[in-house]
Amino acid sequence: MYNERLNAYSPLIFLSPEQLEDIHAGVLEILEDVGCDLHHDGALKLLLDAGAYVSGKRVRLPAALVEKSLKSAPLRVMIYDRDGNPAMDLHGRNAYFGTGSDCLYLRDSFTGERRRFTERDMIDAVRLADAMEYVDFLMSMGLISEAEPSRQYQKQYANMLKYSKKPQVVIAGNTQCLDDIVELAAAVAPGGREELKRKPRFVLYDEPTSPLVHSFEAIDKLIYCAKHHVPTNYSSGMMSGATGPITLAGAISVAAAEAVFGLTIHQLTNPGAPFVFGAGMSNIDMGSMQPTYASPEAMMTQAGLCELGRNLYRLPTWGFAGCCASKLADTQAINEAATYIFMAGLSGTNLNHDLGYLEFGLTYSFDLLVMTNESVGQLRRIMAGIPVNRETQALDAMREVGPGGNFLIADHTLEHYRENWTPGVTDRNTFERWSDLGRTTMEERCKAKISGILNESPAPQNSEKIDAILQKIDCRR
Repeated sequence: MYNERLNAYSPLIFLSPEQLEDIHAGVLEILEDVGCDLHHDGALKLLLDAGAYVSGKRVRLPAALVEKSLKSAPLRVMIYDRDGNPAMDLHGRNAYFGTGSDCLYLRDSFTGERRRFTERDMIDAVRLADAMEYVDFLMSMGLISEAEPSRQYQKQYANMLKYSKKPQVVIAGNTQCLDDIVELAAAVAPGGREELKRKPRFVLYDEPTSPLVHSFEAIDKLIYCAKHHVPTNYSSGMMSGATGPITLAGAISVAAAEAVFGLTIHQLTNPGAPFVFGAGMSNIDMGSMQPTYASPEAMMTQAGLCELGRNLYRLPTWGFAGCCASKLADTQAINEAATYIFMAGLSGTNLNHDLGYLEFGLTYSFDLLVMTNESVGQLRRIMAGIPVNRETQALDAMREVGPGGNFLIADHTLEHYRENWTPGVTDRNTFERWSDLGRTTMEERCKAKISGILNESPAPQNSEKIDAILQKIDCRR
């Protein structure tokens, strides 16, 4: 069930309550003394009227204004699936996992080619993610190379709606594009736009520009979300050591300041509107000059920022998982991706995206998506915890079996066996049985699973309604 994700007793903790307070004090100092550059006249006026210090585009926020905004944001955000059923309870330590978005390339599972992402790939990607048991939500996975830029994100979302009922995290180029996506979602929601306010189907992914710059487009979308009760994050994509501090506490402090600056505008626009707190703080690799994505430091800063959001700010949290720097879905890829998944789960980050990312998010891999689905399944089982009661301690079963007995045919085993996690592409056979089955590798079993799913031909859902909205969007242009 959506509210039974993580039940293990003790989470992973990096920062003490005193350290969280110190980081928050640093956030307030950055916002009040350094300030941010804001390129949105409406938001400038909003902040000025609320008591901010404004000089040109530079805005400094008094601590009291920040504290008031943090208190008005809700501590829980519920996201629903296409049919209006509760799907993700973003609260506490519940951890949900989904794909990434907007890769330029696809590493073809069968030719090995690294090529541009197409709409056919997009449809296949959605169908594959929809079939993955432990993938909770979708992002677009790739940029449709043949789509016009002005229709890119609308077409992505249309395909997600047609081929999956899972909730989504979406990208929008500007406010008009975001409104188009809302209209597409409303077309298949029985209650239209009003129902979406009560039962949101997606979260908008929105970004400031590190360090401490807030573009017109990012803030305009933030204000739209607040007005229309569309859940959103405001997550910087910082590269520590380049666009943010290289130290862990410094990266956390600047990323938190950027997110809280956006939150302040968001809550001034509509107090109580849903907001998800977090950021990505991948440190730069000085050899390649690329973001490291799955470095220990990236995982630790995400965990620390999650603790700040959950434990001090009382907000739902946003993060990364299942991504890597590898160019292939190889041993490096699953090592980095699975480690990130377990770190996100152990730290209790609510909404974790990027399952299936290769090459710092430039290339998508269906193979890695299948592998990371397996990793999330393992995490789920571990974090379900260890229930302790008379039945789970098998006290009565021990009376039945007795010393030297056999539990294989005991009723207790038959009743509880299915509680154990069963893998999908992990091999547990003997050597002889594995040999009889063809001596397959993990990679080969993933490709077989991908083929089996994509060879099916499910009919798209709600095509007439969705295509009518897309045609309306085309006519408007």
